[in-house]
Amino acid sequence: MVLRRVTAEHLARLGLALVVVALPLGLAGAWVHAHTSQSATIVHARVSEDGGWLPGTLRARVEIPLQLQLVSDDVVHGFAIGRSGAPPVDLPPGQLVETTLTFSEPGTYTFYCTRWCGPAHWRMRGVIEVAGVQGQTASEPEPLYLSLGIDIDAPHPAAAVPALRPSASRAEALGVDLPEGNRSRQDFIRRSPAETWQSLRSDPSGAPLSDAQVWDLVARLWRSTTTAEALAEGRALYAQNCAACHGEAGAGDGVMASSVPPAGEALSVGAHLSGPADFTESSTLLGASSALLQGKILRGGMGTGMPYWGPILTEAQIWALTDYLWTFQFEE
Repeated sequence: MVLRRVTAEHLARLGLALVVVALPLGLAGAWVHAHTSQSATIVHARVSEDGGWLPGTLRARVEIPLQLQLVSDDVVHGFAIGRSGAPPVDLPPGQLVETTLTFSEPGTYTFYCTRWCGPAHWRMRGVIEVAGVQGQTASEPEPLYLSLGIDIDAPHPAAAVPALRPSASRAEALGVDLPEGNRSRQDFIRRSPAETWQSLRSDPSGAPLSDAQVWDLVARLWRSTTTAEALAEGRALYAQNCAACHGEAGAGDGVMASSVPPAGEALSVGAHLSGPADFTESSTLLGASSALLQGKILRGGMGTGMPYWGPILTEAQIWALTDYLWTFQFEE
């Protein structure tokens, strides 16, 4: 009787102890499982021809961490968020890489591949739709080319081209002041260099100059409206994102130029597909304004393989890249 009573008492105490220990552990395990299963999303990366990012659309909420588990199913890819200063994440094949994202503002954010993984590398893009609190919405300013009424898909041949490559330093040696209306950055970016040349050439108050000297003044105006830092940033962005198609020297002969697949936009509107633009061709580039080029980079080129970079690069980066494109026409 005593043994049975003692055994029962011990069993009761042991059971109570197990309940006391197991209950918190069970609750903690359930909390971890719930939070992990609800917020961790597996995203597969494959070359564009095999599907790209899967899934390609993610959803999140402002200030609530989005936990991602990224894995490449084929080659090395890179994961980055557009307009973000966060460094890209490399994804070696078959390795699970975890990252956590937190957004402070609502909107649609683009994630993309940073490694040249194949001919259609630039098509590896997905979106994260970030919802805000009630009444909180995202707003984007109107692009300059739209506010100026520029049709960035229309041909823009230059009415005049220089016989020699214009030089900003040669213009400095002339000791000629630029007239009003041709001094500021806004003056330069709203008109094509060919239009600016025509304006300077017909200015009755200016000193008599040759056509080549007037072109040098155009180069000087361009150089005075940018900075060495902006040009250096533009050069780096061009090398990273543009040179593979447009070529290191801007001649449209990059290593990927012949492999650019037809753009979906070109197929949908029946437009003629053209290769990468040749930035060394004066008859076309000098007929484009900086506002037009900025719009092309921002939105992409309809009827071409030119991708849109608006969701990827910041506005400052796009303008730095636009400034740099003129180095294929002008000497500093």
